[in-house]
Amino acid sequence: MIGQIIGLIVVGLVIGALARLITPGKQHMSIVATLALGVVGAIIGGLIGGLLNDNTSPFELNFLGFVFAVIAAVLLVGIAERLSSGRSSRTLR
Repeated sequence: MIGQIIGLIVVGLVIGALARLITPGKQHMSIVATLALGVVGAIIGGLIGGLLNDNTSPFELNFLGFVFAVIAAVLLVGIAERLSSGRSSRTLR
């Protein structure tokens, strides 16, 4: 149980870091936000990859799940940046 949680955190950091590298521009996020978006992306990607690949569990992160996890995390980073930039521009006026 503890090993799975630590594994999810490590995978979340890797996926979040990859998503931030792929996303153009500079992102103003903390490591905690990167971790959270990476973990959510890993869960989404694992579910999609598991549904498309019948011989694995829906929560198992295989190669296809990893690809979808990075794509989901890139989308989440873009959404988070869009929301945070909209919030900061409103407070500066």
